[in-house]
Amino acid sequence: MRLRYLKITLALGALLYPATASYAADYKVLHIGTLLVDARQAPTSAQTVVIKDEIIQSVQAGYIAADMVETEEGDDVEVVDLKDSFVMAGLIDAHMHMTSVPDRKKARTDVVYKSLAERAVMAVPAVRMKLLAGYTTVRDLGGSRDIIVALRDGIKDGFIPGPRILTATNTVSPTGGHGDANGFKPGLIPSNSSICDGVGDCRRAVRQAVKNGADVIKYVATGGVMSNIAAGTGQQFSQEEQNVIVQTAHSMGRKVAAHAHGTDGINAALRAGADSIEHGTYLDDESIKLFKKTGAYLVPTLTVANWAAEKGNEEGFFPPAVAAKARRVGPQTIKGLMRAYKAGVKIAMGSDFSGENHQASKKEMQLMVKAGMSEKDVLIAGTIHGADLLGLSDTIGTLEKGKSADLVAYKASPLDNIDTMLDPQLVMLKGEVAK
Repeated sequence: MRLRYLKITLALGALLYPATASYAADYKVLHIGTLLVDARQAPTSAQTVVIKDEIIQSVQAGYIAADMVETEEGDDVEVVDLKDSFVMAGLIDAHMHMTSVPDRKKARTDVVYKSLAERAVMAVPAVRMKLLAGYTTVRDLGGSRDIIVALRDGIKDGFIPGPRILTATNTVSPTGGHGDANGFKPGLIPSNSSICDGVGDCRRAVRQAVKNGADVIKYVATGGVMSNIAAGTGQQFSQEEQNVIVQTAHSMGRKVAAHAHGTDGINAALRAGADSIEHGTYLDDESIKLFKKTGAYLVPTLTVANWAAEKGNEEGFFPPAVAAKARRVGPQTIKGLMRAYKAGVKIAMGSDFSGENHQASKKEMQLMVKAGMSEKDVLIAGTIHGADLLGLSDTIGTLEKGKSADLVAYKASPLDNIDTMLDPQLVMLKGEVAK
């Protein structure tokens, strides 16, 4: 057994994906001052987490010596000192757009001027920074299939550093709807294969998305803020179209995320059986009943709502059709969250931000607390609920034996001050230290 010691400090360098000896196991013995195994429970003090390769092997009280870990000849054992840290499961952002550039104005021109290869290269540092921010798993809800699938698989295969990605590839949208390329000269931006109209065509679009590599299906039940059309935020797909989108996705083993702002579209999506409502801006009493009946999650995306409201008041930042919606929808999204939270609707965390804006997306937790959620419930939303929504509760969300060694360490408890989550000391994905 080869023994190494690692003291974690704020200045710890990047150690992304180091090579390990062939056929030898890589053990890490983490001595943790405060450990939150499960966000629904109270944290415990002076704990040891033993990791073998990518998997948590045990969680034990006290600080266990390295020589007490059962290993074989040639195995590597590293002791990691986190006695001054608060450690919890890695965060889950359930609504991201990893292939979009951070400048939303520039994004519209990049679609025209940048090749897919250039945009893919630009996304590589963005996914790495998302991981360094403490997010070990993200759900990407709409982006170029050719870029996001390559990023997802490149990360999975260890070629580039980044969080575990589940992707919807292209958003399912009606012609001219929120997910279509609006505002450009006709023919300049080709419509993607997920644009559909009518029951039969929507069934085809879902099947095509699955063929294209989608882990989850995302569709637009209503209009959106960032689409450069004056159609508002009301229902776009009919009830029948939404029914077949959800039914087809579920029949192919995919969960469904419904972008929905307007009340009519939210309720149509919930009646159709969507697994999550993204934004949920104008939810009403009927929405609450449907959320509770179906068990669907609300992903409120306060970060982008707050940003849009601010930029909507900035002269010339958005086209007029977008600015008007941004000013209305931003504040209302916070009201929708609080209405749902007080009623006991299940909430998962999602920022709806892009690429390098990881600093902005880290503020989602701050905004959720500012809106009235407790720190404990915010941590549940960012771990337990995210894992359940993504269908990964057996793998992530808690720090239990047999689960992936995805964790993040902070210098203080976020249960006392959520702001401490803006600066993680250590981030670990699948047993490897990323920060």
